[in-house]
Amino acid sequence: MTDRDPIAAAHAQWISHGWSDAADGMALVTSVVRAQQLLHERVEATLRPHGLTFARYEILRLLAFSRQRSMPMSRLGSLLQVHATSVTSAVARLETQGLVERLRRESDRRVVLASLTAAGEELVERATRDLNEQVFSSPGLDPTQVRDATRLLSALRATHGDVVGVT
Repeated sequence: MTDRDPIAAAHAQWISHGWSDAADGMALVTSVVRAQQLLHERVEATLRPHGLTFARYEILRLLAFSRQRSMPMSRLGSLLQVHATSVTSAVARLETQGLVERLRRESDRRVVLASLTAAGEELVERATRDLNEQVFSSPGLDPTQVRDATRLLSALRATHGDVVGVT
């Protein structure tokens, strides 16, 4: 471990190598990636005792939010902005854990639904409580900074094509 900020050091190197016009952007991108790693580590550590990863937690949470407690697999992929293969793999793991079951829609047997089981519903509520207490209520910035950072990151996401809304 070093007492020197490696991103600040990289920024200085960028400038010294004549890339001043890109140095701030490099520092931003590297900072966002590092912040994502730090937050992801906290989330995963919180979910590990529940036998979940964040990807599987997100599926459970989406299903729990839905009125029917089920959703077409294709819709899950769309909402999570991930490839269908990733959804299929995560749902298979959740199914093995007894947290989700795959069903065929009666009106169209081609549609595969991921459906939350009672065990899945209980687990996602416990996991959400822990995430709220251990991560989301204190992500490492004061409340004003959290809102400001969210606005800035939303603007960045919008610039890159994401649909963003007001939080």
